[in-house]
Amino acid sequence: MTDPAIGFGPVTGVNPSLKRALNDILGGGAASVLTVTFGLSYALLIFAGPLSPYLSYGIAATFISSAVLAAVIGLGSSLPFAIAGPDSSTAAVTGIMAASLVERIEAAHLPLLPPVLITLGLSTVLTGVVLCGLGLTRMGRAIRYVPYPVVGGFLGATGLLIVMGAIRVITDHPVQLATLPHFTNGVTLSELGAACAMALVLYLTWHRSRSAFGLPIILIGGMLTAHLVFWIAGISPEEARALGWTFQPPPPATFMLPWHTDDLARYPWSAVPDLLGNVVAVIFVTASSTLFNTTGIEVAVHREANLERELNVTGAANILTGALAGYAGCVSVSRSILNFSSGGRGRLSGLTVAAMSLLMLAVAPELLGFMPKFVLGGLLLYLGADQLHKWLIESRKRLSRLEYLSLVAIIAIIVAWGFVPGILIGVVIGCATFAFSAARVESIKYSFDGSEYHSSLDRSRDDQQVLLAHGGKIQGLNLQSYLFFGSANRLYQHVKLLLQQRPECRYLLVDFKLVTGVDSSAAYSFAQIKRSAGDLGVELILVHLSAAAEKVLRSSDFIGAGVTVIPELDHALEWCENELIAQHQELAQEEASLRDWFTGMLDSEDDADELIRRCQRLEVEAGEIIVQAGDPADSMHFILDGRVGIMIPADDDRTTRVRSLGRYTTIGEMGLVSQTPRSATIQAEVDSVLYVLNTHQFDAIKSEDPALSHKLLTYFVSVMAERLTFANRTISVLRR
Repeated sequence: MTDPAIGFGPVTGVNPSLKRALNDILGGGAASVLTVTFGLSYALLIFAGPLSPYLSYGIAATFISSAVLAAVIGLGSSLPFAIAGPDSSTAAVTGIMAASLVERIEAAHLPLLPPVLITLGLSTVLTGVVLCGLGLTRMGRAIRYVPYPVVGGFLGATGLLIVMGAIRVITDHPVQLATLPHFTNGVTLSELGAACAMALVLYLTWHRSRSAFGLPIILIGGMLTAHLVFWIAGISPEEARALGWTFQPPPPATFMLPWHTDDLARYPWSAVPDLLGNVVAVIFVTASSTLFNTTGIEVAVHREANLERELNVTGAANILTGALAGYAGCVSVSRSILNFSSGGRGRLSGLTVAAMSLLMLAVAPELLGFMPKFVLGGLLLYLGADQLHKWLIESRKRLSRLEYLSLVAIIAIIVAWGFVPGILIGVVIGCATFAFSAARVESIKYSFDGSEYHSSLDRSRDDQQVLLAHGGKIQGLNLQSYLFFGSANRLYQHVKLLLQQRPECRYLLVDFKLVTGVDSSAAYSFAQIKRSAGDLGVELILVHLSAAAEKVLRSSDFIGAGVTVIPELDHALEWCENELIAQHQELAQEEASLRDWFTGMLDSEDDADELIRRCQRLEVEAGEIIVQAGDPADSMHFILDGRVGIMIPADDDRTTRVRSLGRYTTIGEMGLVSQTPRSATIQAEVDSVLYVLNTHQFDAIKSEDPALSHKLLTYFVSVMAERLTFANRTISVLRR
C-alpha cells in the first residue's frame, strides 16, 4: 500500500531515515530543474539591453542567489520542505531598478557593471534588514487578515503566469498580441504540441501517483525520447538547437564581488534619491511575496507556518545574498509544492537545490543545451494548469459568487498590471466584498416588547396588570455584529417599519451588548432613527453602550434630547415600566395598609389580623444587608414599602443583582418551607419597611391554625407559579 506522506510504496529492508533522505534529495532535484530554468530567465530579464554583454555576471549572481536563499531558508524555515530562490516578481522589479540605474550611468559615461552589482547588493541587504524588522515586530501578521479570495487570486495568477512563461520558454516569444503571428509557424506549433503532450503525460502518470521517483524518470525519459527522435530524423544537436527544439547554451558564469574601494568611490551616489522609489518597490514586493507565498503554501499543503520566523529567516538570507552581490528572493510556491508533491519533507531538499545551483555555477550552464524545451515547458504547463484548475475550477465550489468574481478579477489585474497593483487592488476588492457581505448580516439578534419581557423587579399584581395591558408601548431590539453604514441603514429601515406597525410604542430600547463596534459612518443612520422616533414621540433608550460606541454617537450629536443612556437592560426596563405605571395609574398609588394587603391575599380580615400578630416589623435603610447568603433560612419577609435586591457573588469581589422585589411582594417563603440555607444575599436598594415571619411563628400557625397555614401555602405556590411563568417567557425570547 502506498504511503501518501512520502510518495513511496513499501520497500523491504530500506532504513526509514535513508528513505526520507532519498525523498528529500529527489524532491529537491525536481525543484532544482525549475530553479535553474527560472534563474536563467531572471538573469536574462535583469541583464538585458545595455547590460547584455555582462550576462555571465548575471548568471553568476542568479545561481549564487539561488544557492544562498535555498540553503538559508531551507535550514531555518518553519516549513522544512520550503524551497526558496529568486522570484518572478522580485526579479521584475529588480530589472526595473537596474534599467533605471543604467540610464543614469550611461548619461554620466561611467562603467556599468560595478555600480549595477553594488546596487543589487545594497538593495538586497536593505530588503533583508526590513524583512527582519517586520519579523521582530510581528507586523507580518497582518497577512492573516487578507481576504481568502485575494490569496486565491494571487495563486491563480501565479498559475497563469507559469503557463505564459512556459509558452515563452518553449517558443522564445512572449504571449502578446504583437507576437501572435509567430505562433502560426509549423515548428512552433509542433513544439507547443509536444509540450502539451508532455504535460498530459505528467497529468496521467505523476499527477495521480505523486511518486518521488516518477518526476525525474518522466523528465529523463522525455529528454531521451526527444534525442532518439532527433537521431531517427537525422537532426544533429546543433540543428535541433538552431530549430529551437533545445536550449542555446548560456555563456560561462563569472563571479565578482563589487565591494572594492575604487568601485565604491566611483559609484554615482547622486543617483540614489532617484532610485529610492525602485528600492522601495523591491522591498515591498519581496516582503509581499514572502508573506503571500508562505500563506499560499499553507493553503496548498494544509500546514501552518510561523510568519515571524519566515520573515526573519528570509531577511537573513537576503542580507547574506546581498553581501555576495546577489539579488532579492524568497520562498517559492511552485517549487515548494513541487518538492512536497515529489515526497520531500525535510531540510535536505533545500540543501539539494543549493548544491545544484552551485553545480550549475561550477560545472557549466552549457549542459542545458541538451535539454529539449518541450520537456521543461511541459512541466511548467502542467504546474500552471494544475494551479489554475485548483483556483479557477475547484474554488468555485467553496466560494460565494461575489468572492469568486473578485478572485477572477484579481487574477486578471495581476496578469495585466503585475503583482503589486494586483495585491493592492485585490485588498481593496476584498475589503469591499467583506463590507458588502457584512452589510447583509442581520444586525438584530432578537426583539421583544414590554408585555412579554419584564425587568427583574417583582411587582404587585395591580402593577403587573398595567404592564400586561400596556407593555406594547415598550419595544426592544438586541443588536449584534459590527455596525457600519450598510448594516446601520438596514437597522434604520427595520426601526422605521417597526414604528409604523406598532404606533403605540413610546419607548424603544436598543441593546448594544453584542455589538462589536460602531463605525462613524453608522452615525447618519442613527440620526435618521432619532428623527423618526422623535416625530412619533418615541423615547430612545440605549443600553450596554461601550465607551468607543458612545464616543462615536456623541461626536455626531446623536445622544441628546430624546435619547437616554442606561448601563444595563434590566435597569432600563425597570425605568420604562415605572414610567408606564405612573402614566396609567395617574398618580402613584396610595400606600395601602398591611392589613388591606393581607386581607386581599388571604381573603379574610381575621386571618390578616392573625398573620400581622405573628409578624415583626423591620425598617431597613438603603444598602443594608437583610440576610446573608449561607445563613439559615429561618424567616420570610413581606415587603410593605420600598425595594430589595437579590444579590449573588461575581468576579473581582463584586456582586450582581439577579432580581429586585418591590412593595406587596414576598421573599424567602421557599426557604422557610424547605429549611435550606440562603442561596443569595438580600439587600435593601432603597429605604424599606418589611414584616418578618420567622420559623417559630410559622410552625405555630401550622399547629394552631391549619386553615391559615393552608392559605399561606396556597399563596406561596401562586407566587412561585407567577415567577416560573415570567422565567419561561424570558427564556422563549432569548431563544429566538
